[in-house]
Amino acid sequence: MGLLSDPNRRRALISMLTRLNAPICGMPVDWLVKTMQSQGLEVFTQRFSRTLPFPDENKERYVVEGTNVYGILRAPRAPRTEALVLSAPCSPGNNNNQAVGLLLGLSQYFRNQIYWAKDIIFLVNEHDLIGMQAWLEGYHHTNTTGMDWSPLQGRGGSIQAALSLELSSDVITSLDLVLEGLNGQLPNLDLANLFYAFCQKIGVLCTIQGKLQRDDWDTASGYSHAVQTMMLMVLKQASGRPWGDHGLFLRYHIEAASIKGINSFRQYKTDATTIGRLLEGMFRKLNNLLERLHQSYFFYLMPSLSRFVSIGYYMPAFGLLAVILLLRALDLWVQLSALPSRTEDGIADIEQVSQTHLGVLSVLTPLVISHLTGVALYTLPIRSQEMAVEHFPVFETEAVVLTAIAIYTAGLALPHNTHRLVSGEGTEQGWRVLKLVAVLYLAVLLGCTALINFSLGFILALTLVPLAAFITPHVPKLLSALFMVLLSPGCTLFFSIFFFQELQETPVNLQEGWVLFLSVISQGILDHSLYGSLVYPLVALLVYPCWLLFWNILFWK
Repeated sequence: MGLLSDPNRRRALISMLTRLNAPICGMPVDWLVKTMQSQGLEVFTQRFSRTLPFPDENKERYVVEGTNVYGILRAPRAPRTEALVLSAPCSPGNNNNQAVGLLLGLSQYFRNQIYWAKDIIFLVNEHDLIGMQAWLEGYHHTNTTGMDWSPLQGRGGSIQAALSLELSSDVITSLDLVLEGLNGQLPNLDLANLFYAFCQKIGVLCTIQGKLQRDDWDTASGYSHAVQTMMLMVLKQASGRPWGDHGLFLRYHIEAASIKGINSFRQYKTDATTIGRLLEGMFRKLNNLLERLHQSYFFYLMPSLSRFVSIGYYMPAFGLLAVILLLRALDLWVQLSALPSRTEDGIADIEQVSQTHLGVLSVLTPLVISHLTGVALYTLPIRSQEMAVEHFPVFETEAVVLTAIAIYTAGLALPHNTHRLVSGEGTEQGWRVLKLVAVLYLAVLLGCTALINFSLGFILALTLVPLAAFITPHVPKLLSALFMVLLSPGCTLFFSIFFFQELQETPVNLQEGWVLFLSVISQGILDHSLYGSLVYPLVALLVYPCWLLFWNILFWK
């Protein structure tokens, strides 16, 4: 391709990367604007600010203020109704300077070509996902997160596809494709196929989930490697968080992916020019699209870049778990179908009617209190952080996380509290009605979750369906309570962290796992507040109350 064959452009690209190799203290907005303007782009900036609900200790920030810089290369051969985006996040330090330099080098090269049928937008966003969220909201005239940003002065056409570039090291040995987006959304599979095809053509080492592809698929080790790669994708997708800047594009039905340069395989080395050839080839292919990518799958799992598991293969596994709930509900319905005893003249006994009303009350009480506990788990951690900081020696982030854990743990006392609100004892019919409601509730909840985020729905089904099937008031209390706690949403998250670290070949001990557990909780709450992730409200408002219903059934009196 032209980028490699032209020695002048090659030297210019190397010079650009060399100048950006020094650490950056804040994003050089003025320099970026002048550089893009000198290349003939229409350059604009956007200022934004966001106050976090509580400090983000992972990145040591609370009030985030920054500026996005973007340049638009207008399409010379089309009516400028469509656009493509190439972005590179720029943060303090030298974390992604190589990517910014490569983006500027490509913008200079693209400017001299005449075959573009779509606008090309070169975006350098500050503060990673927060800056990208501000730019996307400004571009589409929406504000779903309450962020303050200045209106965009320049726009291109409707964005068809986007690529985000992250180079974590000066020495790049391979390129890793990141697909998982916000709330488990995935781009069209053709975008992954396009990346893999050009990597094979140019000879670039490519990975997914940081793992190389193996050729020995028919061996036990090859099968194990593929399963590990696919399980990493399942866990990342289930988290619901965007694993790159591309993850926020998917909300607007824009096919996007992140390409990360990593330095893990010492026997290989890829220079910036080769990466530029790869990006040029992908953009030229996307430039030729007459319509959005839609011919391939949107729901899939990938054990490697050259193979995938479609929804038609993995959804039946979830369906078999859901059938268990439906059969259990049918069994309970048959047990409850017996008519109440009647007197000789056909009039129901007054005592039987009063017991029925009492049974209804005993069923409604745990339903209401369980969901009120979920509402408290969703709202109180952030709202009560100031009070917690005043009365306890903790920081804001610790206060939020520990309050959430305290409310979650307090839910275990619900069996005692709910039954004190009802005079008398619960009936045998009462717990069956409550379990029928809980089983149907769980079936609908898991089904809807799997349609939005299959990985999250499948993990919840693996842990909640067994306890929903066997829990009754007549099973051994102590052993069953331990079993339920181990399969609760909180413990599932805790065990998933260790499993994820093992799959990444970075195992942690119990203390490190606990720290990661607290960090994941705080990050989940932040992701919901900043980007609209649905995992935290789903667990707090629906999954946890549903689990509490089965907890009440176990201790039914």
